Order: sequence, then C-alpha cells, then structure tokens
Amino acid sequence: MVERHDVVDLIRSKRDRGELATDEIDWLIDAYTRGVVADEQMSALAMAIFLNGMLPREIKDLTLAMIASGERMDFSSIPKTTTDKHSTGGVGDKITLPLAPLVAAFGAAVPQLSGRGLGHTGGTLDKLESIPGWRAKLSNEEFLAQLESVGAVIAAAGAGLAPADGKLYALRDTTGTVECIPLIASSIMSKKIAEGTANLVLDVKFGSGAFLPDPARGRELAETMVRLGQDAGVGTVALLTNMQTPLGYAIGNANEVRESVEVLAGGGPADVVELTIALAREMLALAGQPDADVESALRDGRAMDSWRAMIAAQGGDPDAALPVARETHVILADRDGILIDQPALPYGIAAWRLGAGRARKEDPVDHAAGIDLHVKIGDAVRAGQPLLTMHTSEPARFERAIEALEGAWTIGDPGDPVNDGGPLIADRIS
Repeated sequence: MVERHDVVDLIRSKRDRGELATDEIDWLIDAYTRGVVADEQMSALAMAIFLNGMLPREIKDLTLAMIASGERMDFSSIPKTTTDKHSTGGVGDKITLPLAPLVAAFGAAVPQLSGRGLGHTGGTLDKLESIPGWRAKLSNEEFLAQLESVGAVIAAAGAGLAPADGKLYALRDTTGTVECIPLIASSIMSKKIAEGTANLVLDVKFGSGAFLPDPARGRELAETMVRLGQDAGVGTVALLTNMQTPLGYAIGNANEVRESVEVLAGGGPADVVELTIALAREMLALAGQPDADVESALRDGRAMDSWRAMIAAQGGDPDAALPVARETHVILADRDGILIDQPALPYGIAAWRLGAGRARKEDPVDHAAGIDLHVKIGDAVRAGQPLLTMHTSEPARFERAIEALEGAWTIGDPGDPVNDGGPLIADRIS
C-alpha cells in the first residue's frame, strides 16, 4: 500500500508552526493506528503540538479522526435521555460515585465510562473495586440492559472506543506532553463523543491538585472541549472548579467510597455535596429536567436506592464491609491557630505512595490505603490535635508518604489570609 502522506513532512510542518490539513490529520491518525507511523514519530509530532499548539479546526479534525479510529456506541434503543459527566481529575475527587445514581434517580440514563488512577489522581474504577464482588468490565449487552433498568452504569471503556487515543495517551504519559490542551481536549472528547451520550457536563479543575493548575489554562481547556462537544451535536457545558485543596476529607479508594455513601445518605462534606448537586443540576437540565429537586433525592433515600441497585447490578454487595488498612499513622498539629494553607497535590502524592495509586498502569492498588483528613482549610486547630491519618497495608510506605507531605499545611493566626483558591465553582462555560 502506497501511503498518501509522509509523516516526516507533517512533523516538519508542526515544528515550523504550520497548519495540518484535514486530510493530513485523518491519514496521520489512521496510519498511527495501523502501525505505519512509529511511536518515535508520533512522539516528535506530539512535542511539536505541545510547543506550537493547534488551531480550533485542527483540534476538531484530530478529535473526529480519533473517533473514526474505532467504534461508536449507540443508545438509541434506550427509552431514556442520556447525560454524562467527565472530570479532569484531582485529589479526593469521588464525585462520580454519588453523582451517577443521583441523576439516575430522576429517570435519566448515565453511561459513565471511567478509568483507573495513574500518579496522584485516583481512578473511579479503583474506588469501586473496593466493594466486594463489584466488576468494572461489562459486555455491551450488559451495559445497555443496566442503563435501561437501573439508569446508571460506571464501567471500564472497551478497547474499541477511540483506540488511537489509547495509543497516543500512553505515549504522552511517557514523553512529557500530557499538559497539552489540543491533545487533552481531543483525547477526552473523542472518547466521550464515541461513547454516544446525548449530553455531557465537564468538570474542569484548576489549582494545586489539578494537572492544569493555572485557572486561565483550565478555562481554555473548558472552552475548547465545550466547542468540540457542541460541534459534534452533543449538548455540552462545563463548570470550572477549584482543586486548590483536597475535595472532601477522604483521599484513597475504600475511604472515598465510604464518604460517597455518606453523601448519598444525606450527609457528607459540604464541598462534595455542593459540587455533586451543581453537576447533577447541569446534567438534568441538559436532559430536559431543569427544575429537578436534586437535594430532596439525597434526603429521601432515592439516590441511595439508585446507588444500591447500580452496585448490585455489577455484582457488588452494597452492604459488605469495605477494606480497612492494617497500619495507620497520625500526624498532629504542632501549634494552636488556623489552617491557612492545604495544597492538594502533596496529599495526592502521599496517598499514591501509601499504595492508593499506581506509577504504571499495570500496578495493583491497595484499596485500603489513603489519607483521612480531620481538618480542612480555614478550620481552627489546637496543638496536639490530629490533622490527618494515613492508612496502608505496608508500614514501610509511611516514610516516603511523610516526605511528600512536607509543606502540605500551614497553621497561621486568626486574621491571616487563607489560601483556598477562591469559590469551589469559579465559572460556568456553555
């Protein structure tokens, strides 16, 4: 087969700040999927894009080409409106767990294809696998049946959805090109559009625990993804949300499930509840229910019933005891005062080092490992009061986790400025 383009020409073009034509992008992604374009060539092109960017038209073409590299799911047989959410990830971000069943309680269908954690950000599937019996892998038939009967599915994406993105994502992770807005936007949106949802709400994070800490960069990513979704005929809005400090009190896997169940029972941390409610309102508004009283569904048990049905449908026991770590280590406050700084990133790294995360995609996780915070930014503390408890099954992990927490909090005096990054929800982009 004679190829219609030469990848070296495309690399040179982006290196020299040129524009790739639609046909060139279509060929590039197809050729990379077929193995004609080598990893080292795609790495060079990814770095050129990282350094020089892409025009909106190029990003759209890249997204459509990655969708075309695989199959698309079809929910037209489901007599419910589909609406989904995607978060760019952070520390303590367990929002999918209470959100999916909450939205499903109103008769919408939530086809949540989720991933696993890598590095300091946790994965939704890892959290749910803390529940005895629960399984992430479903056949297409099982997925559709559960979506129709229960309304919410949280499952692993099949290899057939945007396979080009899978190849490129793995390459970006090892070549320092993850934080590239054209590549991030096309990666996320190719999978979500291929997933087949009719509506999508994006939770785009900024701050210490986000992979794009700068709010301006977060906004640019949100605007790019909203445009891609709308151009593809998917109802899309984005919330720009604050990840300067950890979300909730639990960071890990099993402990984040426990905290999510608290939210579903009508309690839970105020920030987790606020964001869950805000995203649920957006998802239901796109699904044609702008006046849905989502708070009442948390209070009256409907969301909890939906959660139990969702977990049971995937083989899990919603009443089973969750894993508990064999070893704990408590860190105490060294003075009286106010907690004025609590940057999220060190806590994510510490939880990872305790075993809650993975360095390589094939690594196992310790579902019981993680961190429970006892105070949040702005709280008054007393000397000797517990600030946090670390959990792990391997006590040798404590040393490096403690090292990661160097500078992870500052206790100041009343009246000192508090570095909380501002409101939890900074803006809405549509």
